Amino acid sequence: MINRNLLSRPERFVPTVALGVTLLAFLALPLRTGELLTPFDTYNALQVLARLGPLVLALGLTMIAGEFDLSVVGTYAFGGMLAVTYGQDHWAIGMGLALAAGVAVGMIQGVVIARFRISSMPVTLAVYISLLGLTSSLSGGLSKTFDNPGVTLWVDRPVLQIFSPRSLLTIAVFVLLAVVLAGSRWGREIRAIGGDRRASRVSGVRDDRLLVGLFALSGFLAAGGGALLNFSLGSANPDPGVQPLILAAVAALLGGVSLVGGRGSVLGLLAGALAIALLAQIVTVAGLPTYLGQLFYALLLVVVVAVDAPDLRNALIRARARLRHRAGAPPLETTGIETGLETTGLDTTGRASS
Repeated sequence: MINRNLLSRPERFVPTVALGVTLLAFLALPLRTGELLTPFDTYNALQVLARLGPLVLALGLTMIAGEFDLSVVGTYAFGGMLAVTYGQDHWAIGMGLALAAGVAVGMIQGVVIARFRISSMPVTLAVYISLLGLTSSLSGGLSKTFDNPGVTLWVDRPVLQIFSPRSLLTIAVFVLLAVVLAGSRWGREIRAIGGDRRASRVSGVRDDRLLVGLFALSGFLAAGGGALLNFSLGSANPDPGVQPLILAAVAALLGGVSLVGGRGSVLGLLAGALAIALLAQIVTVAGLPTYLGQLFYALLLVVVVAVDAPDLRNALIRARARLRHRAGAPPLETTGIETGLETTGLDTTGRASS
């Protein structure tokens, strides 16, 4: 039964297993360290979720729609720099400017992609590079300090020992979007345009408007996440590097999002982000070298890609059928999709069937 679930419902199986395995590993840390876990360990893991979660959600939603928003890290940096630069006296002004800029950047990208029917990859890559340049020019190429310690202390203030306002807000956004997309047609339409855009247009889905709104939401989430992170750090870095994008992509794939779109959910994205956050905390608490953490991420990515590969799944099904046949067990029931024989009208010898 588990194998069938793995092959047929990876959007549920992958995030469940990813979160379950990393949670068990996190709970087993005392076996290595010899010390019991503390609420502070959980607090730190949720702080990683607060830093990574908005990027995972922004990137994951566009991936479900069959697109890939490479600009999220640029928006993340640009929004954070705007928040720190113009929020020194009134943090709300800086946050408002960051969110408005994120929405504007996302809408421009969405309009270009939807209007000209071009791939999101070159558009968002160009925007990513441009935003890094704007961020650097805004700060003079240097980090900028946020001189409002009251806000810095508040966003990371412990709540119930394991949460902070920043992590609670991140979780609330995930839950809100999960409810909205599950209870409206938007969630179905996002998966529809990711699965088959032409068929979705024929069925009446306004994919152009949906894409514009989706990229605007992606920009909003990325800019807001960058602003909250820089408020927390008390400074803004003009170039966050590519690691946040890599980790966000790994978390989205662990959340059950397909590489080709049309599959995934917000709760799955939350599970993937939590898995990466727990893994990061495991590496820290266990005192493992940084390169081991990178290897863990790479291994997880390889496993997810393998699960997401339909040709590999079909090959495994055929191999299992051959093994059962050699062992004398009844052959597995197969379909044309699994064997590739019935759909082509060929028998096992390659001759046309009658």
